[in-house]
Amino acid sequence: MALHQPDVVPKMPSALANLHNRRRAGIQPAEGRAGHLRIMAWLVLPVPNGLPRMSKSVTTLRLAEECGHQQLCDLAARPGVSLGPAFDKPGRPAVEPATPQSKEKLQHAVYFPHEDIETPVVAFVLFRLMPTLRFVGWSAPHT
Repeated sequence: MALHQPDVVPKMPSALANLHNRRRAGIQPAEGRAGHLRIMAWLVLPVPNGLPRMSKSVTTLRLAEECGHQQLCDLAARPGVSLGPAFDKPGRPAVEPATPQSKEKLQHAVYFPHEDIETPVVAFVLFRLMPTLRFVGWSAPHT
């Protein structure tokens, strides 16, 4: 069966089409946080005329710039949700979405209650899809 694509539907930009197999995300138990799960805050960043790349280690400021500062703050403000380093290592900078640091790259994760089924979806959209949607002009500019 083939679907008809009317002439009024714009062609999908290659940056958006190239997201295939670059946007997977796993949800796993959060070590040391009983009753919580985590999803890694890895960014999928578009590359002009090429396959997107996944950035695992970024500053918190870069994460906020790519996802939208207000959207990142809103995500972290959800009940029982926090944004933090993915791995506990001494000397890591604090992860504060309201005042994101720009000095040290680290892997971020979103921690959320086990029963929360919405937060991983929001996180997936912010980290995997939003940078590309902005790149191709299919979403609001950075805020």
